[in-house]
Amino acid sequence: MVYRRTPAVQARLDAQGALIVQAATRVLSRSGFAGLSMAAVAAEAGVATGTVYKHYEGKAELVTAVFRAVVAREVAAVSAAAASGSAVERVTAAVETFAGRALKNSKLAYVLLAEPVDPVVDTERLHFRHAFAEAFESAVAAGVAHGELAPQHPRTSAAALVGAIGEVLVGPLADGPHGESVVPELVSFAVRALGVRAGAVPQRTGVSDADA
Repeated sequence: MVYRRTPAVQARLDAQGALIVQAATRVLSRSGFAGLSMAAVAAEAGVATGTVYKHYEGKAELVTAVFRAVVAREVAAVSAAAASGSAVERVTAAVETFAGRALKNSKLAYVLLAEPVDPVVDTERLHFRHAFAEAFESAVAAGVAHGELAPQHPRTSAAALVGAIGEVLVGPLADGPHGESVVPELVSFAVRALGVRAGAVPQRTGVSDADA
């Protein structure tokens, strides 16, 4: 007879798995991919190392789970920030939220964007970039449709923006302290790259207050 988990057992296992992912996220935020180990995550979660292995076969699988959880949260934040307003306002909000949240948790953002990782995790990184590009794409498409932005292929422009923003952020994220001008400069670059006329940029300053 095949053993079937009861709903209560499955719920307990799911909760424990979520606890381990949260613990791994905290370890990554402090120590990066290179500093994460299954033992370190177990200690952070308050469980035995063997318990971590019951849920995840190894470090790569665990970090992949972290990527998926964190990216879902961050993409939701960017999408919500860019949900309304003119094309310039939506793109500005998306850039401010994406870059601002990354700079508030620089170690974790560096893992997501650039730190050398296992190939399987690097594949997840590509999904991460595609997900953020989709969040930008709708704003660009709306701007083109309403004549606010120059004619262009929204998906290509959105992917290019995410790639450029990620590349610019790598230095500040790796070095730790960052200049206050990074986010405003990224906003200016984005609206220029999308073909926004001079004077169309909204007067917004500072970084999004959303928590990382």
